[in-house]
Amino acid sequence: MTRLAVLTAVELEATTLARLLGLARVPGADWPHFSAGALELLCVGPRARSLEPRAARLTPPVLAISAGVCGALSPDLAEGALVVPEAVLGPAGERYPTAEVPGLARAGTLATVTAVVTTRAAKARLWVETAALACDMESATILAWARAHGVAAAVIRGVSDTAARGVPEDLAAVVEPDGRVRTARAVRAVLARPRAIADAMALRSATGAALKAVARELARIARDRA
Repeated sequence: MTRLAVLTAVELEATTLARLLGLARVPGADWPHFSAGALELLCVGPRARSLEPRAARLTPPVLAISAGVCGALSPDLAEGALVVPEAVLGPAGERYPTAEVPGLARAGTLATVTAVVTTRAAKARLWVETAALACDMESATILAWARAHGVAAAVIRGVSDTAARGVPEDLAAVVEPDGRVRTARAVRAVLARPRAIADAMALRSATGAALKAVARELARIARDRA
């Protein structure tokens, strides 16, 4: 059976994809780590900070997939749209080509950034500067890790926020460096900015649609490689 390593940034992505894909929690893991059949799913934290130590627990994969949500830069991308780039642009201008996966149509580029893009204007600038369809904070690091370990790598991301809006700073700050959501920060954000409740609900809804689209592709790839 071909092993596929699915790497996500935050706990919400990992647990949602695991539920949609029917994956079971791996015993003894101190972080979100799931597995079933050909798929093994691991949360590696925002900016993939925990990738190296946590990936040491993976069964050696044939294909690594950077999966989860992304922010649209192209105005043509709607919430829930899939972004499967031909290449990923790193923060310093590095370019990482993605692997060809049968049945998975690749197009354009994705830009990996070092901080959450919080405004429409910032997204527009990044789009002009990079011509990338969307942005995330992990894929370049994941592809660089895969290259160093001789593993083919692809990216499957779903749009959680369109080019017309960013992720508010107070909501971005509720995620811990290890990928978990810090409840106390979420409560403070709501108390300080009442609009944060509506923003959080809209972001969660769009994230759910994005992850469902990603899960469908992951399930198909796993079936094809079983």
